[in-house]
Amino acid sequence: MKKLIELTGITKDFDGQRVLDGVSLDIMENEFVTLLGPSGCGKTTLLRILGGFLEQDSGTVVFDGQEISKLPPNKREINTVFQRYALFPHLNVFDNIAFGLHLKKLPKAVIREKVTGVLKLVGLSGFEKRHVNQMSGGQQQRVAIARALVNEPKVLLLDEPLGALDLKLRKEMQRELKKIQQEVGITFVFVTHDQEEALTMSDKVVVMRDGVIQQLGTPVDIYNEPKNRYVAEFIGESNIVDGVMLRDYEVSFEGRTFECEDAGFAPNEEVEVVIRPEDLEITTPERACIMGTVRSVLFKGVHYETMVESDSGIVYNMATTDRTEVGDRIGLWFGPDELHIMKKG
Repeated sequence: MKKLIELTGITKDFDGQRVLDGVSLDIMENEFVTLLGPSGCGKTTLLRILGGFLEQDSGTVVFDGQEISKLPPNKREINTVFQRYALFPHLNVFDNIAFGLHLKKLPKAVIREKVTGVLKLVGLSGFEKRHVNQMSGGQQQRVAIARALVNEPKVLLLDEPLGALDLKLRKEMQRELKKIQQEVGITFVFVTHDQEEALTMSDKVVVMRDGVIQQLGTPVDIYNEPKNRYVAEFIGESNIVDGVMLRDYEVSFEGRTFECEDAGFAPNEEVEVVIRPEDLEITTPERACIMGTVRSVLFKGVHYETMVESDSGIVYNMATTDRTEVGDRIGLWFGPDELHIMKKG
């Protein structure tokens, strides 16, 4: 896969506060990359630097082999869809989408062909004459995406474009965006603070905190192999327990020794053990890794969120389809591949 974007050592300060601290990131051609993190982590600032709306204090932005830090947004083969779609309320759908093509002075026949094609792509064929202020939020978002795609950029930047939509529409648009990205075959760089959104849509997730990349990888890698406590807690629910790595593939916690699939730690190194709620299974006392008492049960529709306090006083969060009652004594089971070991701190 060809490297399309290379960000190296990007720093940015606002009023003496470091917002980006030496960020380096490679983005490949036709990749769906999500910048994920809480408000203030630097993800939108990084996106704006890539789009040309901000200039970094130091570092380089290389696009398709060319350093583009000094190029204005309109000279980059990059288009942006903002959280507030920035549509022209006095124009209809066709004219909103065609606006950039008119600026390029393309022939009318070419403009009509391009707009018609992109409307079909985003599922808005027949809406050409509709005014945008008569459309739903989801439809307006599709117009904004179409307006960006009609210019045939190599990269589309999306700054939390689903933030204003209700939950059902957000999920629908997640599927639509991924489908559109696969059909047009261009690079998408997506900004969100929603973990589920990032895991659902992305080829690569970049988890950020305080202007620094904490971890990058596939959604599966990020979820199953978090590199530190911050990533483990930010990406879904986690049970994090103090332990000791006795030797390769052997960890001690809860007063017992368990097999695991991790290695490379020092003998008897203090570590943190991550167990996801869905990886804990209710079992018999004879098979149990841990015995405990049910402290709370919440019905979540497809599963129960069950809190279990172990005999040593550690509380575990479970996601299970087995119904229990508060006060029940139950056994918990997990296998070696359900344990992930992280360095302490």
